[in-house]
Order: sequence, then C-alpha cells, then structure tokens
Amino acid sequence: MRQSDPGVEAKWKRELTVGHRPFRIARAFMRNLPADPRCKICHNPFGGFGGKIIGVFGFKPSRKNPNLCQLCCEKMPQGGAEVELAILFADVRGSTAMAEEMSSVDFADLLNRFYLTATRTLIRHDAIIDKLVGDEVMALFIPGFCGPAFRRRAAEGAIDLLKAFGHSSGEGPWLPVGVGVHAGFAFVGNIGVDDLVDLTALGDAVNTAARLQRSAGAGEIAMSDGIYSEVQDRFPGVEQRLMSLRGKEEQLPVRIIRP
Repeated sequence: MRQSDPGVEAKWKRELTVGHRPFRIARAFMRNLPADPRCKICHNPFGGFGGKIIGVFGFKPSRKNPNLCQLCCEKMPQGGAEVELAILFADVRGSTAMAEEMSSVDFADLLNRFYLTATRTLIRHDAIIDKLVGDEVMALFIPGFCGPAFRRRAAEGAIDLLKAFGHSSGEGPWLPVGVGVHAGFAFVGNIGVDDLVDLTALGDAVNTAARLQRSAGAGEIAMSDGIYSEVQDRFPGVEQRLMSLRGKEEQLPVRIIRP
C-alpha cells in the first residue's frame, strides 16, 4: 500500500467523517432497487432489472474488485485516513458440525442464505459490507456514510441481524449466529495494488471487534461500552463480562445483549 500524501489523506478524512448528503440519499435509493449482489459502497445492484438500468450509467462491477462498481472503485485513490467508526462481526456457530451433516450443495445454499440475510439487514442500517468470508460477515459503520449516529446504527443493526436469523422468535433461530460490535479508531481506505483494490478497515479496533464476536455465544451480541450506551435504554441491566486483550493490561468491559 502506498502512503497517502497530505492532500489525499485530508480528502479521505473528509469523505469518511462528513460525507455528502446527496451520496447518502443515493445509497438509500440504491438499496431499494432489485437485485443482489451490490456494490458495497454505493449499494447499486449488479443483477436483475435494477442492475440493467443502473449499469447503463456506469455502475457495473469493477475489474479491480467485483464487490465494487466501476465508479466507486476507479475514483478512489490509493491511501486513506484514520477515523472513528463502528465495526461489526457476525459468525455462524457450529458451522463445522453443520457441514458434516449436510451435503456440500445444501451447506453452500445455507451460507448463501446467511450472506443474503446479513447483507440485506445491515445495509438497511447504512453499513458497508466489508467481507463475506466462510461463515462470517464483517461490516463497517462509517460516519460519512451513515451519519453521526453510527454507533447506534451499528447497535441496532446487530439487534436486527439476530432477529433476522430468528433468535427472538418463539420457534427459535433458523441459523445460530453470534455477533460482536465495537467502536474505535482505525485506518479506513483503499488497500491493495493497482489491479486489485478494496475499501476496508485495519487496526486495533477491528481486531477488538473480532475478539468480541468470538466471545459471543449463539443468539448473543457482545458490545463494548461505547456501543452499548446507545441502546442501554432498551436493554438495561444486561450481563457484563471482562475480556482480556492481547498486549493490554486492562480488561475490556463487554455487555451481552440477547434480543
């Protein structure tokens, strides 16, 4: 990754923290057009009738990254900026045992349903779906994309995510999922080489969110205090755990929510 010059870094920081209202409106419009998959930044559809219409205006998958449209990918310079954001990880619990009990085709169908449900749920909260890997999803809630209430959007997105998998229904979940959410500073930017680039986040805050997810059981959301404070009025007096972090003496207070 090449280092950003000061001007590029300042532009990145402005876009990631302030953003543009027209862009947020466009994202809200795009996510209602059929059909998936979508550009993970602007939410424009690549498939179906919606994709055919939008594709005429250049919103087609980029050759550098098929998860981004040409306009979003090609206009993004190398580099980025350190900004505060919220990071969410969600993971299917017991997926190894599921894979052993199902055919490979059925297991692939189940994971595709997991990806589709997670994507549709989280983009309603203006998340960027950073990664869909194996049985895990990683999402970013960036102020410039989802506004100053990005922590609340992340908390509410996590709650709605577990509900979408059936964790609050009387019948029980159709897929057991655990979630971790944390807010902090991380480097967000265009990572990669000329022929393959991706918008992603790197840093301690991302690692902490991943560890929170690993500490959550099926049907649980593990939140750091900064995230929990946004929904404390809805979930008062929840369980608190202390999590040890590698290389740090102080333990991190973790709140456990079960919607």
